[in-house]
Formats: sequence, structure tokens, C-alpha cells
Amino acid sequence: MLPRLFKSNGNTGGTNVGAVGAGLRPAPTPAPTPAPTPAPTPAPTSPAIIDLRGLAKVYNGQARPVLALQDIHLQVQPGEFLVITGKSGAGKTTLVNMLTGLDRCTSGEAWVAGAPLHRYSPAKAARWRGRTAGVIFQSFELLPTLSVLQNVTLPMDFAGKYSLRQRRQRAMQLLEQLDIAAHAHKLPSAVSGGQQQRVAIARALANDPPLLVADEPTGSLDSHTAAAVVSLFASLACQGVTIVLVTHDSDIARAAGRAIHLVDGQIQPLAKEGQP
Repeated sequence: MLPRLFKSNGNTGGTNVGAVGAGLRPAPTPAPTPAPTPAPTPAPTSPAIIDLRGLAKVYNGQARPVLALQDIHLQVQPGEFLVITGKSGAGKTTLVNMLTGLDRCTSGEAWVAGAPLHRYSPAKAARWRGRTAGVIFQSFELLPTLSVLQNVTLPMDFAGKYSLRQRRQRAMQLLEQLDIAAHAHKLPSAVSGGQQQRVAIARALANDPPLLVADEPTGSLDSHTAAAVVSLFASLACQGVTIVLVTHDSDIARAAGRAIHLVDGQIQPLAKEGQP
């Protein structure tokens, strides 16, 4: 039994003065224990460059909320060529926005190249995107008043990743690889749609990102040019670049290492050949 520090002196509530004078002091009242702070969700330990966990996105519609994505679970490995198919309105572009930090999910987690995009502000996501993800839009989004070469050097200007001389050299190398260097000093309006798409690809590769995301990149191209663009993506995947290509054309899925299908914001298994 622990010894008593205080003894009654006969008076109710009294304290033994001799005991206090002998060096004993009243024990301090313990401070209240603070409530534990919830630990943050750890980064994924898998080698996946894309790790989506229960992703959902809800937009505020005029009449009622619109559920664009729901319960998306997806992992993509480095160097993988993934095609995402689905009809218009299936949620493909919304998923692209989640993967590239152009928008944030309503719930769930989006880990891309180790970064928790579901926590990032738009400004932080933009800085991350400039270093990590190249985005190719269906409408190309080339600046009409800049030359082809200037459009490709623009991401490097924003990121400040290379010297001025290195930016120009790298841009020309990319244009040469994409067989469009002869048009480097032309405006985008002076080249064909297929050539503009190649410029957009070169621009997306400018900062040497490990991830390339293309939203309907062949939607406005003829079949021959579209096949060449898809072949180019497959070649880049062989070089270690992770490719995520979004399309409504299920035929393109055959060129990819893996394909998933979106229906009403959810991932559905692809039907096998011969099945409806």
C-alpha cells in the first residue's frame, strides 16, 4: 500500500504541517490527457504510380447533385499503357481531371507518383503537374500566337527546369522524334490536325514527366493519323513512360497493355470479343 502523504491533524480537512516541512509536497494535479490526433493516411507502399482508393466526385447540378465518379479503385504500374473507354458522359474526363490534379475528388484518395492529390490546393497541384504529369487535351490547347517551337518550350519556361539553351535544344529534339521539326517556326494554324496533335504530345513530354495522360487524343483525327498516334504512345510506354489514354473508341484498347471501361462513373469489366 502506498504511504499517505497527508495526515489528519484532528481538524477536518487539515494537513500535517510537520510532514510538509520535512520536504513532502502536495502532489500536483495531473494535466488532462489531450485527445489523440488522427494519423494521416500513409502513402501507398506499392510501386504503382497511380493508386486510386474509393474515389468519388459529385457536382452540384441545378436540380440535384450529379454523381460523376463513384467508388473508383485503380492501380497503374510504371511504364504501363492503360486505355480507359466509355461513352460520352461516363466520367472519363472527370477521371482525367482527378489523375492530373485539375480537380479534386469529393471523397476517397488519389495518390499519383506518391503525391496525395486529394489534399492539394489548385496552386500546389499545378506545380506538381508541371514536374510530374504531361496532359494532352482533345482540342490540343496550343497557343495560336506562339510558334510550334515556342509552344513546346512553354512548360519548361514555367517549371524553370532547364536553362534557356537547353529548353530550345530539348524542344527541337522532341519535335524531331515526332517528325515535325521542319514546322518548328510555323504557327499552329499552319500545320494539319495530326501535326498539331504531335506538337501537343511534344509539349506534354517537355519536362520529361513519368506520366502522360491523354484525353480523347484521336477524336478529331482520321483513322491513319490516329493509328500513328496510338503507336507512338505504345512506343513511349516501352521507354518507361506511363500512358493513360482516354477514348470512346473501344478499338484503340487493343493496342494497350490493359483497358478498363467506365459506365455511369463506375469501372466495369470489358466484354470479351464475341459478347455484346
